[in-house]
Amino acid sequence: MSRTPRIGAAILATALAAAACSNSGAAETAASDKPAVIAAFYPLQWLTEQVGGPDVSVSVLTAPGVEPHDLELGAHQVAQLEDATLTVYIKGVQPAVDDAVAEDKSFDAATAVKTLPAGEHAEGHDIGYDPHLWLDPSRLATVAAKLGERLAAADPAHAQGYRDRAVKTAGALGTLDQEYAKGLTTCATKTLITAHEAFGYLADRYHLKQIGVTLDPETEPSPARIAEVAKLAKDEKVTTIFTEALVSPKVSEVLAKEVGARTAVLDPLESKPSGDYLSGMRDNLKTLQTALGCTA
Repeated sequence: MSRTPRIGAAILATALAAAACSNSGAAETAASDKPAVIAAFYPLQWLTEQVGGPDVSVSVLTAPGVEPHDLELGAHQVAQLEDATLTVYIKGVQPAVDDAVAEDKSFDAATAVKTLPAGEHAEGHDIGYDPHLWLDPSRLATVAAKLGERLAAADPAHAQGYRDRAVKTAGALGTLDQEYAKGLTTCATKTLITAHEAFGYLADRYHLKQIGVTLDPETEPSPARIAEVAKLAKDEKVTTIFTEALVSPKVSEVLAKEVGARTAVLDPLESKPSGDYLSGMRDNLKTLQTALGCTA
């Protein structure tokens, strides 16, 4: 059998592989031409993808299922931050990110809105405000508008696209805000007892009262604090103690048993839920309506 066809096939395969590599390199170069925007953790990733759209390349520092407060940066991530066009973060959530970002190449979402004071019941964040602002859709809508302007300034060629998508995103968040306002208007109780004080913005926006067992999910509450919260729960006739997806439910379960209440998961959305930010927030709304005895 002649070897010529085989040799020809090998040459052809080599040529095709070289062409594929060339095309792959071209695709990578095209992708790298987009502004590289880094989001510190999930809610900011979702927002950046909505506002940035196809005009940016978005990556996230905190992997799904990882508690953002636990993030430690590797050398590769530090290099990414140095090379990025923009880093979107919230100062105080992740000290490692706070230390690594450059002020002229970063957007601190907390600077875009009026913040609330930090909780009182533990040594938690190293800042004087509560950083969980993404749990108020109206505040996040304001962040979307400011992010649109920052991206427009960084990439003027696509400025209108950023602004248009910021308006669209703010509109979706406005709809979510209206759903919450309507869904939590008439409830048997307005008191939330949560694993840690992550829901201050949500409580502030919708006229609820948050009682957190701790300020920081990494902090173990004292027996005195658990007894104090148990008394408050009984006084407020609370029927549900809220746990979180990324935090051990042990303390909440002990508290619920002492009070005679049940537990339910209220997700602070620090990591990606099964859907996206909007669906995760709507799941939270259903959980709240059931737990608080709300009638829409």
